[in-house]
Amino acid sequence: MGPIGFQEMILIALVILLLFGAKKLPELARGIGKSMGEFKKAKEDFEDEIKRGTDEGTAPSKSTPAPSETIAQSSDGDDDAVDDASDTEEAKAEEEKAETAV
Repeated sequence: MGPIGFQEMILIALVILLLFGAKKLPELARGIGKSMGEFKKAKEDFEDEIKRGTDEGTAPSKSTPAPSETIAQSSDGDDDAVDDASDTEEAKAEEEKAETAV
């Protein structure tokens, strides 16, 4: 069995014409067109919802330790505490830039 040919298409069209009549065919075609449009819109909405869900799942988390915690842990007065604080501030600035870009 191959694909439907031209003769089969004509036969199907004639059977539909006999079953529904010439007056009902435009209404039937309009109804099919509207339902196809609604189906397409629902499919696009569903795909958009899936994309938004995956984007939210891959977004970086907003919970980061506070800079005061890293400074308080190493309060011996050496230079490492100052370096840790500046690294944390830089990371926070970069994170804020990323959030505003999204």
